[in-house]
Amino acid sequence: MTSLTKIVSTVATVLALASSISPALAHDDAYLDTLKSANGGQVRMAGVYHFELVMAKDSKDAKEKQIMVYVTDHAGTKIPTAGATANATILSGKTKTGASLVPDGDNRLKGSAKYIAGADTKVVLSVSMPGKPAEQARYTPFAIGTEEHMHH
Repeated sequence: MTSLTKIVSTVATVLALASSISPALAHDDAYLDTLKSANGGQVRMAGVYHFELVMAKDSKDAKEKQIMVYVTDHAGTKIPTAGATANATILSGKTKTGASLVPDGDNRLKGSAKYIAGADTKVVLSVSMPGKPAEQARYTPFAIGTEEHMHH
């Protein structure tokens, strides 16, 4: 083989390997649910951010409970939340409630709402970082399977 042929062959091999690996590196919800989160919550990817939603797991009655969201980039680096706004819509059974979240220092957003920690609970989070368009993420924070990884 000539050196040009070797180079072309090597480049073709590298491109073929790279294209076969990239789908495995995607951060879909199922993959994120296999990872241990930094604060015991459920992580979702939205745009360039990872949003970790942390809710009280022991809320079997609709009581006012705290909601926290931790913001990081894909590498886990904390993203400051100063100037950010966020809203969480919580659906549990036939009950729908909302919460406004405000910056709480460092990379946190904090709010509260009345909710039940049921397996059917779903949360839609909308976060607007300063000067950026809103990003949305969807959660099932107490679903069977997602809780298991959060206790390890």
